[in-house]
Amino acid sequence: MGGAQESSGPEGLDDEGRPLPTPLATRSVQRHPCPPGAVPAVWEDDAVAAEVPVALVFNGLSHAVMMATPADLHAFALGFALSEGIIDQPGDCHGIEVHALQAPAGVPAGTATACEVRVDITARCFARLKDKRRSLAGRTGCGVCGIDSLQALDLVPERVTARAWAGALPADAILRAVAAMPARQSLNAAAGAVHAAGWATPGGELTDLLEDVGRHNALDKLIGQLATQGRLGEDGFVVMSSRASYELVRKCARLDIPLLAAVSAPTSLAIDLAQQAGITLWGLCRPPRAVRYGGADG
Repeated sequence: MGGAQESSGPEGLDDEGRPLPTPLATRSVQRHPCPPGAVPAVWEDDAVAAEVPVALVFNGLSHAVMMATPADLHAFALGFALSEGIIDQPGDCHGIEVHALQAPAGVPAGTATACEVRVDITARCFARLKDKRRSLAGRTGCGVCGIDSLQALDLVPERVTARAWAGALPADAILRAVAAMPARQSLNAAAGAVHAAGWATPGGELTDLLEDVGRHNALDKLIGQLATQGRLGEDGFVVMSSRASYELVRKCARLDIPLLAAVSAPTSLAIDLAQQAGITLWGLCRPPRAVRYGGADG
């Protein structure tokens, strides 16, 4: 994939060797026992999930600032570029650099409080991105109060390639992948409040798992990792520790992923988009049951 490979520097450092914000932070907490008074409540340090601004910059143009867990940022940027349609294929990305942004005045010197990810993309993709930004800048309205706003949300997904195995996959294969997730969710085990996106084979073997405080960020990281390894297009499906929202379905459709399974329930829009895209959608995947909401044959 050329220049979009992961940085070869030590983990936890940016591409200039400076420390990045850590994925886990420490804060003081007071645990209150039940019943009250059984054990004195004391203050102690505890691990919490870090959430920092991550600026995504394409060819020098600042495109988005996402609140994210500061880990796997090369994969995050590549996955975001692919899942948002900024680039069409991994080869459209020529390079990715991660830079730690140091703390402003009043914060201890040397403390990184944000990250900037600089992505070098082809001239063709960059021209399209600028055209899209100009189009969106001219639109008015809030939320979904006008047809232009609905179009801006990009609610018309691509139709995924039909795969017979996706429509016929039994629930036990999905539940096998879901059951394997907690053991690999190291950040969530330490701090809670962290979502996970996993990749599983049609047999239910969980092969990859990425974490982030944002469910869509976790999926972008997963997509980016698969792209970096040249595995986009292999048979498999996505499992999410979260609810299934429309943006997750939209990202899967854009990457031609035929099946999405989530631990929590989907929204109505997620179900509708999955049906349009031909994505088999599962929710409430909590052993011993799972619920199928839509399929490639629907």
